[in-house]
Amino acid sequence: MKLLEHGAEAKIFFKDGTVIKERIKKEYRHEAIDSFIRKKTTRSEAKLLQKASKLIPVPDVIDSCDKEMIIKMEFIEGKKLRDIVDGMNEKERKKIFERVGKKIAKLHNEHIIHGDLTTSNLILKDKVYFIDFGLGFISTKIEDKAVDLHLIKKALDSKHYKHSKESFDAILKGYRKQSKEFDSIWKRFEKVCSRGRYKQKQ
Repeated sequence: MKLLEHGAEAKIFFKDGTVIKERIKKEYRHEAIDSFIRKKTTRSEAKLLQKASKLIPVPDVIDSCDKEMIIKMEFIEGKKLRDIVDGMNEKERKKIFERVGKKIAKLHNEHIIHGDLTTSNLILKDKVYFIDFGLGFISTKIEDKAVDLHLIKKALDSKHYKHSKESFDAILKGYRKQSKEFDSIWKRFEKVCSRGRYKQKQ
């Protein structure tokens, strides 16, 4: 197996045209508690991917095993938006991010919270694929949906600051078209942003 990534929560391997995600043991946690948490998050991520696959492009889950804490899934041979956004022309960038906004809204309409919306977790192939639902969960709360949007805004401000405003405006344009709760989420989003500004001033 070839190691592709080694994150804080998991190792990502490539094997025989597939991706294998293995949750990392946390030495600071009690062994039984650690095992319980890793099993639970493995099951949860596999279920979220399967549910999301009916709504938007995500890697297909081929197999999962909560005993070994692994998920085997389709390898998406594309480019992460993180690596190509800044090289796009304005028209292309806006088009891509409007599509991203529509897809986020489709997830939120079914109460799926991604939990880690960044350009590192968006892959452009023939479509825009969403990957890494490891921090995702199900929630009907407007707050959680607003925070999800705030995550992608912060990611754009941090990594793609030259184009962050136009890119996020495009996300909102797509999100508004698809969202069933846009007004409520937008009001809460503004509150989430204001809380962030308040913390920075302290």
